[in-house]
Amino acid sequence: MRRSFAVRAGALLTGVLLSGAFTVLAVSAAPAASAADGDKGFTVEDPRITESSGLAASRQHPGVYWTHNDSDDGPYLYAVDSATGKTVARITLSGVGTPRDVEAISIGPGNEIWVGDIGDNLGGTWKYVWVYRLPEPKKLVDQRVKATQYVVKYSDGARDAESLLVHPKTGRVYIIDKKEDGGHLYEGPAKLSTSGANIFKPVAPVDLWATDAAFSPDGSQVAVRGYLGGISYAWNGGKLKREGRLDVPLQRQGESVSYSADGSKLMYGSEGAGSSVVAEDAPAGASSSSKSPSGGGGSNASGDGGGSSAAGGVKAGAIAVAALCVVAFGLRRLRRRG
Repeated sequence: MRRSFAVRAGALLTGVLLSGAFTVLAVSAAPAASAADGDKGFTVEDPRITESSGLAASRQHPGVYWTHNDSDDGPYLYAVDSATGKTVARITLSGVGTPRDVEAISIGPGNEIWVGDIGDNLGGTWKYVWVYRLPEPKKLVDQRVKATQYVVKYSDGARDAESLLVHPKTGRVYIIDKKEDGGHLYEGPAKLSTSGANIFKPVAPVDLWATDAAFSPDGSQVAVRGYLGGISYAWNGGKLKREGRLDVPLQRQGESVSYSADGSKLMYGSEGAGSSVVAEDAPAGASSSSKSPSGGGGSNASGDGGGSSAAGGVKAGAIAVAALCVVAFGLRRLRRRG
């Protein structure tokens, strides 16, 4: 039985009050980033991007992030320069059907882009969903790129999902379903097939109402985010081991997360016109180099301890903002389902 919005909102706010595990979102956008020192956050300037629902750092084009709209936009991907927030290329996918609810994007081995048309706003009633694969363009200009489309089914029935992960070493595809009381990591076949349905099976529990997730560049860690919090896991050969909370910023509708290309930062995105992508230090050990993340605001990677000391606990103003965010999000979802 689906819980009413009021009940869900109350549960979310209670969790916030008890845990205090979020950081107040900065009022202004972070300064422009350069590829040399890692990304520092940016504001999406393209007026066509109003429902950014996925985020993935390019390995081939330093400082560029791939994103897409949630639904009703078409088969488009946008390459955004984090130094300016401007779109430098729009890719039109060819060779696929009409997307239904695109929710996630990931970069796999060989600079291949994977797109998850895996959302289900009807509460998990579609018998199958789709995953698309395409080569990342070597030149960032508006163009059409042929993609391969895969049919995905779950071994335990239809479900809603917003998190697609592709392991950077093995190329294996994973999905995390979206459930209020926590979901599961689903593993796809070692190699996806275009000749029939690819069955994804649950392999590990995930203790979060997940809106996105990402592998670290070296594949050793997984970051999972929700609307009001996040969890860092050690990959542990696919047997997720919880390491601690993530410093997830308070956003209007937190929908996406990606490691920066060097693994030193976690980049958190949200929906809405002119939305901000906020950078936080990634947990230690996630970097693709031996260099440890520096600076304040990093998350505690040992134990389940909370976020940075700068948060200073939960404050009344932040609670009020959280309440407004939850209410606005709930009303928006209700309108969409109506």
